[in-house]
Order: sequence, then C-alpha cells, then structure tokens
Amino acid sequence: MQQYEMTERRPDEQYRQLLERILTDGEETPTRQGPQAVTLMQQTMRFDLRNGFPAITERDVSGFWRKAIGELCAFINGATTLSELSEFGCDWWSPWATLEKTSKRNLPEGSLGPGSYGGAFKAFPTAEGPPFDQLAHLVEQIRELPNDRTHFVSPWIPQYQVRGKGKLPRTTIAPCHGWVHVRVLGGRLHLHMFQRSGDVPVGVPSNMIQYAALMLMLEQLTNIPAGVYYHTISDAHIYADQVEQVRKMLGREPRLLPTMQLTAAGQTVQSIHDFRAEHFTLTDYFPHPAVGRIPVSP
Repeated sequence: MQQYEMTERRPDEQYRQLLERILTDGEETPTRQGPQAVTLMQQTMRFDLRNGFPAITERDVSGFWRKAIGELCAFINGATTLSELSEFGCDWWSPWATLEKTSKRNLPEGSLGPGSYGGAFKAFPTAEGPPFDQLAHLVEQIRELPNDRTHFVSPWIPQYQVRGKGKLPRTTIAPCHGWVHVRVLGGRLHLHMFQRSGDVPVGVPSNMIQYAALMLMLEQLTNIPAGVYYHTISDAHIYADQVEQVRKMLGREPRLLPTMQLTAAGQTVQSIHDFRAEHFTLTDYFPHPAVGRIPVSP
C-alpha cells in the first residue's frame, strides 16, 4: 500500500468532529442499557489510507488495537463463544455472555449465539443446506470479478434477530457493525463499512481499526492496493455517563494518523482464515494520553 511520508500527511479531525456533532446536534434518547444516550443519525467518515491508518489519536488505543483485530479474525473464523474469542486474544465479551443473558435465549453460558458475527460471517445459514462462508467468498469474487459491484458481506441473519412477544433471538446482542461493501476503483480497493449502531467513544475506535485492517488483508490476498476506507454509522451515540471523557478529547488538537502494516509473516498469508492480530504492526503512533475509564453499557 502506497502511503505518504509522515511529513506529507495531514492531521485528521474526523473522529473528533463526529464526537462534537453528536453532542451539539444529537437527540437525547432512552436506552435498554440504562443510561440515556445522545444520538445522531447517518454519520460518515472517509479515510484515504495513504494519509495514515484510522487509529484515533484523541486518546491512546495502544492497549487494545490488537484485540480489535483479533476479534475480527475470530469472527471471520466463526467464533461465537468466549473461549473461541480468547484463542484470538479478544477478552472483552464477558458482559454479553453471562448466564443471565444467555439463559433468556436458551443459549449456554459463554455463548453469543449462532446469530452473532461469527455465525454470520463463517456459517451463514442457507436454503441449500451447507452454511455459507461469506469472507472466503468475498476474496474469491474480488479475485475473479474485480470490477463487480456485488462484493458484499452482511452480519445480519434476520431470523436470528427477531424480538417482541413470543419471539426468541438467537444472539445475546444484535450485530452492530460489519455490513461491508468493497469496490475496486482506480486500481485500488475501496471498502465501505456500514454500522447499524455505534457507541462512538468506546466501540467505534475498535471498529475503525478492524475494518481498515480488513482492507490490508484483502490487499494481501488479491494483490490490489488498499485505497479508501469509508465508515458510516446509522445510529451514532454517546451515553450520558461518557460525556465527561468525550469533552476531554474535544479539548485536544488533532494529530497525524499512524502507519499500519502487515509483518513479514502476514505478507505470506494465503487464506482469509489464517490472519491473526500478530500479523499487524502499528508505527508512527503519537496519540494523546488516555482519558480514564470510559463506561460501557452492555
């Protein structure tokens, strides 16, 4: 992937501007999670990876960026349980797989359910019988039909997401991110990730890292350079108990985005299922310090 030198890059303000727009223009809304949220619909960020990788600099994400990529690798490989996720270095799903949550859906403790990301990405149910591996097919189709407009992945298995009287969802939390559309334009990969719901202070920075990293995986497997990453959030929100930390980030000046690359081992990977977090390296990262613990509402 061609990148600008650090001296040629421009500071990126998109994430900071998103936080500011939500607080300024958003609507206060009740939530099932407890705290009220300030919500703003249909927000999009655009990152040309030549100007750096979208790891936010408003606070330091050094402590979890590998876990975010590990989580996506786990989902690509069909992980739907805490133990399977832990094999990929991701350890933050426990609040969504408690006995209280799983028993309400007739799932075993520690399970996210077959309707979660891993089930949709690796084993999407089909009328023909055998489950469908969406990410493996995505790679094959880009290789065979690079100019096609149908390079698309969905985390949503509709019959597993039903809610309401007498209806039993087959996941402890409905997928929030992972609708992916890939195009090859001007000889470069363009990846648009649509997100149904985004906890902007906590979850969205991980999602930005995950799907921009997916572009690097696709670049390796298709030999088409990674180009532009688009991140659209339909329901972009900040919880009321996160506002203090958000205001700290809003008081900080924008900084240059870092560089993400595949390691030498990552550059030999030949299957989408073989990528791991350790195949990525982050350099030129000079973020602002942490803002303290930001509450999460499971």
